[in-house]
Amino acid sequence: MAEKNYQLNDIVEMKKPHPCGENRWKIIRMGADIRIKCQGCGHSILIPRRKFETKLKKVLETSDQ
Repeated sequence: MAEKNYQLNDIVEMKKPHPCGENRWKIIRMGADIRIKCQGCGHSILIPRRKFETKLKKVLETSDQ
């Protein structure tokens, strides 16, 4: 499996959509855990990096920092 490159403020697509129906998430915190924010309803969740990497489908937009 190819390594997925992602960074802070990227918009990513996860394998399962959020219950609100949106499947676009913004990475708002990175560390041992990653916090992502739903772009539909604004709800944010904190998940371990390893779990995030398995559930990540693709990076939709990269941030230009």
